[in-house]
Amino acid sequence: MLSAPPSPAPASSLDEATRRLDAWFAECPAAAVAFSGGVDSALVAYWARRALSRERATAWIANSPSLKRSDLALARTFCATHDIALRELATGELENPAYASNPIDRCYHCKNTLYTDLAHALVAAGSTAWICSGANLDDRGDYRPGLRAAAEARVRHPLLECGLGKQLIRELARAHGLAVWDKPASPCLSSRIPYGQPVTREKLSQIEAAEAWLHAAGFSINRVRHFGERAVIEVPASEIARLETRRDELDAQLRSLGFAAFHIDPDGFASGKLNRGLVSAAA
Repeated sequence: MLSAPPSPAPASSLDEATRRLDAWFAECPAAAVAFSGGVDSALVAYWARRALSRERATAWIANSPSLKRSDLALARTFCATHDIALRELATGELENPAYASNPIDRCYHCKNTLYTDLAHALVAAGSTAWICSGANLDDRGDYRPGLRAAAEARVRHPLLECGLGKQLIRELARAHGLAVWDKPASPCLSSRIPYGQPVTREKLSQIEAAEAWLHAAGFSINRVRHFGERAVIEVPASEIARLETRRDELDAQLRSLGFAAFHIDPDGFASGKLNRGLVSAAA
């Protein structure tokens, strides 16, 4: 599934991961990191700044309706804390019917827009920076059409190329004091809409507001899947009973956002749940 340079054997320790990343960035003239605010791309942006300089290490985030405002705020704070130059790209993927129609390769069109806009910005600035992503070893087993866009744009994947998986990435981020080291995965808001159902600004706004309410209510890990007038709520299995005690509040909140009904998924939270059938088919 992943089109990328062959990866070495997995790094087995923090020291080995550090040596590999230092060696990788020693060969990099400059880095423009496609930054989402998550721990993976945050570690890449931090390491680029650490190994290069502020002028040669920049982070680029797609400021679009599918990005949570809370994630954008965290990204800004992270870059300010670590003296990383942050550039915001107003990407227009929602204006692209190939994205807004929500096909199974929606992520390809999103990343293609990001990498194309980023490449144009670098050319305009006269920069020879390598575009870098936060892809890692664990991404090889998931359905990620965005990686096809990365291959077409010749994006580099330092974590993958250095043999780093998610657990070691979090350990390394924690060792370097990165506040996002334990940040839960936060894919774009469009990923909550089943494939084939159009992505709209209204739906994204509904999802973001509903998830913000759940977070404020004490359910920091949650997903709100958008099935038209019905919302499907996911929280960790251990939290379902507690959420049930707030069913009336939840119902009122969701109705105020335009949902007519909701369902609490008894299987609990699982990242990428809408991709399960696609991963099985690809396998």
